[in-house]
Amino acid sequence: MRRVLVLLAAFALGAIQAPSAQAQNAETARDGQHDFDFEIGTWRTHLRLLQNPMTGEPATWAEYEGTTTVREVWGGRSNLVEFDVSGPAGRIELLSLRLYNPQTRQWSLHAGSSRSGTLFPPVIGAFEDGRGEFYGTDTTGDGRAILARFVISQAAPDTWRFEQAFSGDGGRTWEVNWIVEDTRIDDGTP
Repeated sequence: MRRVLVLLAAFALGAIQAPSAQAQNAETARDGQHDFDFEIGTWRTHLRLLQNPMTGEPATWAEYEGTTTVREVWGGRSNLVEFDVSGPAGRIELLSLRLYNPQTRQWSLHAGSSRSGTLFPPVIGAFEDGRGEFYGTDTTGDGRAILARFVISQAAPDTWRFEQAFSGDGGRTWEVNWIVEDTRIDDGTP
């Protein structure tokens, strides 16, 4: 039953489309395979992390500082992100692989934690007018199925904002739980 709910949610969010709709959308959609070119290089990272998301507890945020390094793979159609920050609760190391699908013209963002050694469920989406929106499914710490949203937007000429939110009510409301601001250190050119 849970798998059916997950597939229905993914279909409703546009992550899964009927083959004819998928082909029609690919013909009219712009080619986004270089959407993440702006991020290649090294960034100073500031993370605000909501403690105990989706629990109904009062909002308590922890702050972390560190770096993010992004490397191009497959000529820009993929990239690898190394995220490394430290804060009051210790160190957070994440690895993200972003893959571009030329048929759907969408990106899938896959992230894994060094703590668990496993990948989180991916979020899938695209950029439009310089803003990236990605959606997927996940579960809370107590196993409840939720929706996940990841938004990427430019905050200043050399600063980008990455915001993650969860929804337990099918996307009617969202609780932001992860806000990152990355400011460029270097552009990754040798």
